[in-house]
Formats: sequence, structure tokens, C-alpha cells
Amino acid sequence: MAITAGVDVGTGAVKVAVMRAGDSCARDELLGSYFERIRRRDVMSVVDECFEAALKQAGLRKDQLDYIATTGEGDMIPWRTGHFYGMTTHARGALFLDPKSRGAIDVGALHARAMRFDEHGRVLEYRMTSQCASGSGQFVENIARYLGVSLDDVGPLSQKGTKPERVSGICAVLAETDVINMVSRGISTPDILRGIHDSISVRLAGLIRGIKISGVLMITGGLASDSGLVAALRDKLKDGAAAIELRQHALSVHAGAIGAALWGAFRHAKLAKETEAAHAGGT
Repeated sequence: MAITAGVDVGTGAVKVAVMRAGDSCARDELLGSYFERIRRRDVMSVVDECFEAALKQAGLRKDQLDYIATTGEGDMIPWRTGHFYGMTTHARGALFLDPKSRGAIDVGALHARAMRFDEHGRVLEYRMTSQCASGSGQFVENIARYLGVSLDDVGPLSQKGTKPERVSGICAVLAETDVINMVSRGISTPDILRGIHDSISVRLAGLIRGIKISGVLMITGGLASDSGLVAALRDKLKDGAAAIELRQHALSVHAGAIGAALWGAFRHAKLAKETEAAHAGGT
């Protein structure tokens, strides 16, 4: 078994996971995790804070780790052991959170991406959003700030909406203009948020159908904890021909970090075998 850490540096937040993994005879185990929003602070200071907090939760020191894997923008971290592409880490993390999953929709601060993978977490097909941020966590955060609503309240309020107002699903700027007009017209906050979630879910459902998946689909990334978006997306996915079961996990936001740690364990084991073989060949 190896003790590894995964550090997922996103545009809006940093996530860290510490894992015990690598033995095919035992279940991989999450030892500690931590999440913190960046909020215009120095990114490396947030990384250090999250890393130390996750290690403390795991009861470990940095020098006890066999491998430190990064993903997202984590290649900027000088003390990493290796770096992995975000698509592969979210797929592997989703599989850890739910072994029945064969796909994931990662909704981050700026982009969303859908991926289909096999039972080993290897990505088989994927789709990504364009540069426009209207289907992103940053967009939702901006709207919440304008409406004076905390991010924790966005999901519950959205689910109270009964007459959702349609917003632009093409451009974040136009969508924000729509929201300003709605407020001036006296549209309720729940109906505005419900309309935003419906708009985002249409775009996400299009990505998901593009990867031709059926069965269990995990939602990961920063918006995975938004219950309003999850509810809206579940409704949109019912319209398709394929039977898709969207699942959410309490640790969905950590999927990228978990996947990085698990791929780090895999690479650590592979390097150890190569070193062993090289030593054996030299004797």
C-alpha cells in the first residue's frame, strides 16, 4: 500500500485528498480531505493551508507521503511528485465515490466537461463546454452575490421556485443582464435561481448526451453541492432516450483530488516495479 496525496487546484478553489491506496487486495481508503475557496487570495497560500489541514486530518506528515499528485492548475506546485490531467482524475475520483458509475459531469468555476469511462477509470469519450462561462460555478457565484444570497442557500432557494424565468444559455454577460432585468421587474429570487439552474442544466444535458452514456453518472466539481442544479439536471436527463441516473456524493467536490491521489498510487507502484526490475537486471 502507498500513502499518497492529491491536490486539485481549480480557478475558484483548492481541494486536497490524502489516500491509502495501491493494494489490489484492499479497498482504497480516504484518510483526510480539505476544501477552501481561493477568493482573490494568493493561490499557493491556499494550497499550503489546504494541504496542511488534510494532512492533520489524516494524522500524517508530509515526509510520510509516497507520492504527491497534482491536477488542474496544480502543475505550478514545486513540491509535487507528478501531475495528471483533470479529465482522468475526475473520472477515477468518481469511480472511487461510486464504483457503479461509468460517467461523470464535472462542473467547475469556468468550464464543464462530461466524460465516459470504463471500470478502471480510463476515459473513453468526453465533451467540454466552450469558453463562455454561463454554465459555470463562477457564473452562479456572481449571480448569488448580486442577489445577496449565500452559495449555501442557492440550491434550496432554487427548489422553491415555481415559475422559473428563462435566462440566456449562450452568454454569461447576457444572462447577467437578464437577471438584472428580472430583479427590476420584481421576479422572486427563487424563480430567478430556478431559471438559471434550468438554463445551465440544458447545456450540461447536451454534453452528457454527447458521450452516449447510460447508467450511473456522478456529478463532480464545485457545483456538485448545488442541490438546485442537481435537481434541474435530473429533470432534464429524464427527457433523453438513454436511462441515466445522476448521483451526487458528499465528497463530489473532492473527486479530482481523490483521483489524482489514486493515479499517484498507481504511478508510484509502477515506478517501484521498474526500479526493482532494473536492480535485478544489474545483478
